[in-house]
Amino acid sequence: MSGLRVVPARRHGRERLYVCLPDGGNVAWYDRESARVSLLSDDRRDEVLRALGPFLTGPVAVGPPPVPTPAELARLSLHPDDDLAPNRPGEALLISLERDPAPAHRLRPDPRRRALAAERLTGAVLDRLDGAGWHTLHSVPLPGGDRVHHLLIGPGGLFALHVLPARGQRVRVGDPQVALGRREPRPLLRRVRADADRASHALTAEVRAVLVLVDPAQVAVPVPPRAVRVLTDRELPGLARGGGVLKPADVEALHAMARDRATWTRV
Repeated sequence: MSGLRVVPARRHGRERLYVCLPDGGNVAWYDRESARVSLLSDDRRDEVLRALGPFLTGPVAVGPPPVPTPAELARLSLHPDDDLAPNRPGEALLISLERDPAPAHRLRPDPRRRALAAERLTGAVLDRLDGAGWHTLHSVPLPGGDRVHHLLIGPGGLFALHVLPARGQRVRVGDPQVALGRREPRPLLRRVRADADRASHALTAEVRAVLVLVDPAQVAVPVPPRAVRVLTDRELPGLARGGGVLKPADVEALHAMARDRATWTRV
C-alpha cells in the first residue's frame, strides 16, 4: 500500500482531486476539466495513477504542473488587501450595516437589508456559473462611492449587473425611467449604463449593462431600452449560454485585471 489519499477540493472555480501523503503534503492533483494529472514528483507516477484509478473516466495527460500563465502570475503577486475576488455578494452593504446598524426599533425595515438579500440571491446564481468557465466579482468599488453590484466575465463577454430588489411588486421599465410599484419613477438606467461604461474604460474591453429585477410580481418593458439588458433573477443563467466572444486565456486575463483594486481607481 502506498498510503496516498485522494482528497476532493475546489480551487479558483475548478474541481480538483489532490493526491496527498499521510502527513497531508500534496504529490499530485487531477483537474477534471482539463483531464490532466499534474505530478510534483515523477518518481511517484505509478502510485499516483493507482490512487486516482477509481476516479479517472477516460484518457488523461500526465506530467509536471503547467507553467503559470501571465494572468495566474499577476493573481499570485496581488496583495490580499487589493484582491476583490474574496468579496461576498453585497460586501459594501454588509460593511455599511456593520458600521451603522439600523435602530433596533423602527417602523419600516432597513432598505439596505432588502438590497443585501437581493444581491446575495443574485450572487449565488452567478457563482454557480464558475464551473462553466465564468468568473464573478461582487461589489466592485468605483471612485466616488459607486460600485458595480456584480461583474460577470466569461466566454460570452463581460457584464456589469445592477440589482434592483422588487419582491412581489410590479416593475415598469422605460428609458431611462424605472417605476417600482407605486413609487415615483427614477432614471435608474442612466446609472446602469454609466457603471458599465466605467467598467469598459477600466478594463479596456466592452462591458454590457444588465438590470436584474429580483422576484418581481410583474415586469413591463414596452420598448427595449438602449444598451441595457433587463432580466429577472430566474433568467440570469441565460447569460452563460452565450459564447464565442472571449477565449479562455482572455477570460483569465480580464479576471486577473478586474480583481485588482488598483484597476478601478482611474475611472
